[in-house]
Amino acid sequence: MIKVLLADDHSIVRAGLGRIVEESGDMVVVAEAADGREAIRKAEESRPDVAVIDISMPGLDGLEVISRLNSRYPDLPVLVLTMHEEGQYVVRAVEAGAMGYVTKQSAPEQLVTAIRKVLEGSRYLTDEAAEALALRVAKGGKGQSLLDSLSMREMQVLRRLAMGNTNREIAEAYGISVKTVDTYRSRLLKKLNLRNNAELSRFAIQNRLIEP
Repeated sequence: MIKVLLADDHSIVRAGLGRIVEESGDMVVVAEAADGREAIRKAEESRPDVAVIDISMPGLDGLEVISRLNSRYPDLPVLVLTMHEEGQYVVRAVEAGAMGYVTKQSAPEQLVTAIRKVLEGSRYLTDEAAEALALRVAKGGKGQSLLDSLSMREMQVLRRLAMGNTNREIAEAYGISVKTVDTYRSRLLKKLNLRNNAELSRFAIQNRLIEP
């Protein structure tokens, strides 16, 4: 049986995904996690064959979880499951080490196929995700949007600031100093031509980085 770890902060979503996985006949959910830190702990405890990780989770976000899992368990394929179809998420997920990218809307039809593909060592991207990634490669860094210009850590700090996290909370989440967080904040304001956290929040909502 293929052992699957599911990480999503909504229990109803996990239940639905679990049914999809187990109805395949040759897969079993060996662990579930409701936040990023729990996902990493459950991966260590259950040693799954594949991890299905939501990008937007409390604690450590999905991008950080993917990066840490990829570092600790390089042979563990990670499949991103998200409500976001925007190109910046596809690129960030792949950069962090994800092997596949499936939206929650497409999960009923594509999740099982995606799991099989990443287990084979192949990438699995939805058509929209593949197009976004191809466009990023074709640009070669030219004509980047403001979001494209941000590093993965800057993107993470932006999302947390926009959600109202304090600098100390962000520092604790990522194991960095409060001073470093403040440096990222200053850099974000300059890069995005914004003045304060309220404008950062509006920017994040407008670009669908967080829910309003």
